[in-house]
Amino acid sequence: MSLPLFIYVHGFNSSPESIKARLLGEYFSALEQENGHKYSENYLVPQLSHEPAEAMRQLESIVTDNRQRPIVLIGSSLGGYFSIWLTEHYENCKAVMVNPAIYPYRLLSEWLGDNENIYTHERYILTRDHLQQLEAMVVDQVKDPARYLLLVQSADETLDYREAVDFFDRSIAFIQPGGSHGFDQFEKLIPAIIGFSQGRLELPEAIPLPPFSE
Repeated sequence: MSLPLFIYVHGFNSSPESIKARLLGEYFSALEQENGHKYSENYLVPQLSHEPAEAMRQLESIVTDNRQRPIVLIGSSLGGYFSIWLTEHYENCKAVMVNPAIYPYRLLSEWLGDNENIYTHERYILTRDHLQQLEAMVVDQVKDPARYLLLVQSADETLDYREAVDFFDRSIAFIQPGGSHGFDQFEKLIPAIIGFSQGRLELPEAIPLPPFSE
């Protein structure tokens, strides 16, 4: 079986060590042992720059190096925003959006100044130039809603999930009551992500979850 290239696109202040990135890697490794298909060889999680324009250059380099094969982007939060731009500009891409940020340049205006990546502990200064870089990536409307699968949880404590639901109103959506920005029980959606990569729709029931709490 020919596999697509799966690229997990992490969010703001995140890394390849994020829980969802690791869950995907573990799931792919288990599948590989079960059926022999080389999922782990077709799964990338790049460490993205805190600078949006540089992060996009990193992602574009991977996509252009693999233009002859299908790519499935799994974009979390800010990674979802990057994944929209890539999917709209590269025909070989489709995207799974996990609690995606639709207007990150608004949200991150509250984070201007000193920041530290919670995984790598890299310290940097978020500036208005970074916000302008994000605004330059705005996509007003997607051309082909079928190339997107939206996964959101309503108790996302960081983003208003309704922004994503409104933006992707013509795409298939899994809208789960409760949960969190980190997307609780993400592992239960991985089979649906694999199904989407193969042109199938296999979403589980959106059983309500307890909301995020500090």
